[in-house]
Amino acid sequence: MSTTTNIQISVELQQLINADLAHHYGIIPKNDSDDVLELYIDEQKMSSEIKEELELYLGRTVAFDKIASERLNKALFIYYRKKQDNPATNTKSLSSVENSFLDNLIFEAKSIGSSDIHFEVYEDEARARLRIDGVLVEKYKVPKDSYLELVNKIKIESNLDITEKRLPQDGRINYKDFDIRVSILPTLHGEKVVMRLLGKDASNIKLEDLGLQADEKEIYLEAVKKSNGIVLISGPTGSGKTTTLYATLKLLNDVKRNIVTVEDPIEYTLKGINQVQLKEDIGLTFSSALRSFLRQDPDIIMLGEIRDAETAKMAIRASLTGHLVLSTIHTNSALGTISRLVDMGVPAFYIAETLNLSVAQRLVRKLCADCKKETTFNPKELPRNYKLPKVLKSHFVPNGCESCYYTGYKGRTAIYEIVSVTDEVMDAIKNTSNNLEQNIKYKYESLADKAFALLENGETSLEEIYSLLINA
Repeated sequence: MSTTTNIQISVELQQLINADLAHHYGIIPKNDSDDVLELYIDEQKMSSEIKEELELYLGRTVAFDKIASERLNKALFIYYRKKQDNPATNTKSLSSVENSFLDNLIFEAKSIGSSDIHFEVYEDEARARLRIDGVLVEKYKVPKDSYLELVNKIKIESNLDITEKRLPQDGRINYKDFDIRVSILPTLHGEKVVMRLLGKDASNIKLEDLGLQADEKEIYLEAVKKSNGIVLISGPTGSGKTTTLYATLKLLNDVKRNIVTVEDPIEYTLKGINQVQLKEDIGLTFSSALRSFLRQDPDIIMLGEIRDAETAKMAIRASLTGHLVLSTIHTNSALGTISRLVDMGVPAFYIAETLNLSVAQRLVRKLCADCKKETTFNPKELPRNYKLPKVLKSHFVPNGCESCYYTGYKGRTAIYEIVSVTDEVMDAIKNTSNNLEQNIKYKYESLADKAFALLENGETSLEEIYSLLINA
C-alpha cells in the first residue's frame, strides 16, 4: 500500500481520467507507461471486478496502488471536481482556463464564506487556494500554460495594466452584493494574485450573533451606550475586530445621532453612517480625518485603527470633548491595550478618565462535527508554562472530510476578553507606570480561559488554541 501523504499528478495524467470515472471508482492516475496505466485506488474499493471494468472501459492494462480513503478523497477534492459542485465546468475545463472558470470560482468562494482567493504559479504548476475559516485550502490545480490567460482576465476586470508585469498592482472588481480587492505581486515564476472578498452591506451583522456571553454583552452595551469615552477592540489581523465594530455601529445607528467613520478600506456600507476612505497619499490620515470630524458635529466617531501616537492622542481629545470613540488597536490582550497607549505617550491619567472598555478578541476554528475524533488527553502536549485548570481525560482532534474541505474544522466562533474600567482599574492605571498586567487585581476571564472552555466542551482542538495558552 502506498504511504504517499500528498498525491501530485501532472496535467497530462489528470486528463487520462474524467471526473465521473475518478469519483465512481475512487481512482487517481499515478503513472502512464506504454504498457500499463498505474492508478491510485481507494483501499476500500479495490477488487478484481473493478480492474476488469476499467481495462474494458479504457482499453488498456491497469495496475493499482492502494491508498487510504482519506488521502484518495483529498486528491479527488483537488484534481477532480464533481459536476454538481460547479455545473458550468468540469475537469476538462482546467486544461485551458475558460471564461466561466474565474466567475464560478469567485461565486463558489463567496457561497462557502471564503475571505480570499489565492492564485500562485511555480516552476512546473499553478494552483488556486481559498482561505476558509482563516486557513488556506488548496482547491484546484491550474495548468501553467493557461495561468497567464487567467491573470490577464483578472487584470482586465480590475482595470489594471495587463502589460505591467514588473511592479505590484492593486485594483478592485465591483459586484452587486460584494466587492473584490485585487492585489498582484510579481514573483520568481510569474504574478501571484490575491483576491479579497468584501461584503458591501452590514445590515445583517448582529451583535447577538458574534459570540458574546450574556454577562459580556451587558458590560459591552453599557460601555458603548455612554455619550462619551473610548471603546477599544484589540487583536491580530483577521480576528473579527471590524465585524464587531460594525455590529456596534448598527446597534447605535439612528436618526438622533451623527456617526462618522474613517476606514482603510471600507469593508461594509451602512445606511445612515458617513464613511470616509483613508487616503494617506494625499494626506487624509486617521489623525487628519479625526481633526475634521470634530468640526462636523459628531456624536460617535469610529476609527478603523489607532496606529500611532498622534491618532491615539486625538482620539483621547475627542472623547474628552464629549464624543464616543470606537476603534481597534493591535495588542495581545485587553490590559495590553492600556500599556500600548502609555507606550504611545498618552498620559495614564487621560487613559483612566476616557477609556470605557478594553476588549481583546480572537476567532477560533470549530472542529467539524462530521469527522472529529476523540482521543486520550496528554498533558505533555500543553505549553510548558500553562497550568491546566481542570484534569481532562480525553479531548477531540481534527480529522478531515469533504464536508470541511479536509481541514478538520468547520466554522469559527469568537472569544472575548473584556476589561471594564472600574474604579479599581482606573486607580491601577493612574498609579502603575509599568507591569500593569502583573500588578492589577481586577478579575476577568482571559482569552486562555475562554479557549480552554471550548477545548473542554469538545468544540475545538488543542492545536487551534495552543498559541493562546502560551501567554496564559
